[in-house]
Amino acid sequence: MDHEADAYRTDLMTITRFVLNEQSKYPESRGDFTILLSNIVLGCKFVCSAVNKGEEQKKLDVLSNDVFVKALVSSGRTSVLVSEEDEEATFVESSKRGKYCVVFDPLDGSSNIDCGVSIGTIFGIYTMEHSDEPTIEDVLKPGNEMVAAGYCMYGSSCMLVLSTGTGVHGFTLDPSLGEFILTHPDIKIPNKGNIYSVNEGNAQNWDGPTTKYVERCKYPKDGSPAKSLRYVGSMVADVHRTLLYGGIFLYPADKKSPNGKLRVLYEVFPMAFLMEQAGGQAFTGKKRALDLVPKKIHERSPIFLGSYDDVEEIKALYAAEENN
Repeated sequence: MDHEADAYRTDLMTITRFVLNEQSKYPESRGDFTILLSNIVLGCKFVCSAVNKGEEQKKLDVLSNDVFVKALVSSGRTSVLVSEEDEEATFVESSKRGKYCVVFDPLDGSSNIDCGVSIGTIFGIYTMEHSDEPTIEDVLKPGNEMVAAGYCMYGSSCMLVLSTGTGVHGFTLDPSLGEFILTHPDIKIPNKGNIYSVNEGNAQNWDGPTTKYVERCKYPKDGSPAKSLRYVGSMVADVHRTLLYGGIFLYPADKKSPNGKLRVLYEVFPMAFLMEQAGGQAFTGKKRALDLVPKKIHERSPIFLGSYDDVEEIKALYAAEENN
């Protein structure tokens, strides 16, 4: 009998227990973050169940958004919410306000629902540093000021990947327990990967450095094997694979989308936060992604993220172009 394996199975580190353990490292903590997170987790469980029931996309988009907005407001720990689904930010009424601001995409990649591809929820959390009336400026902050970020992927299993700024951890939903259990402690992305992930259908509109980089992936000049292309078209699925297996995910600016396609606050920032916490990098083509300061809540940006060495290579190509 393998006692070690049994001990692992019976000593269940749930996401709540994990966050409480983290909280105990900060004696001044009042448990607000734990309460906020348990409401996010509840939203993820609900969406997971709805996705598995095969609801149609339109309905699911609205449903997911409503569930997250209500869960976050009712936590009593938030002041400003920004959702991909809502044009304007939501300001929580004063009686239910707390010190956190949450930016989220309730169902990223939802156009893929009908063909059974993994989709997910992405979120990032900021702290309000003042007790005045909340304003939009409370969320228009660089990603390096986020205190936590994560995503929940609804696929062959339901997995929640979270960072509170001390590494990245993956929790898998055990349907029989209804609990997220720690299955991937301290995820580290390999320094270099052999996968690149990009929509090559846009190749004719790319700039020089992206074109050169993808050319190198396919036809390496240094005798190394060519990289494999993997592209789902659902950001959560593509970034999740990149995080676990290494490699690079690219969504560059191009002639059709000169500012890139992905949204800064609730797609680029959370994923960049997770990548850096796992030992990777995230770059916009001009600077470190987390140093961007958004001016609008639905602003877009190009993004290159993944293994440290792979992102380093594309940074060098952009630097070379700038110097010419």
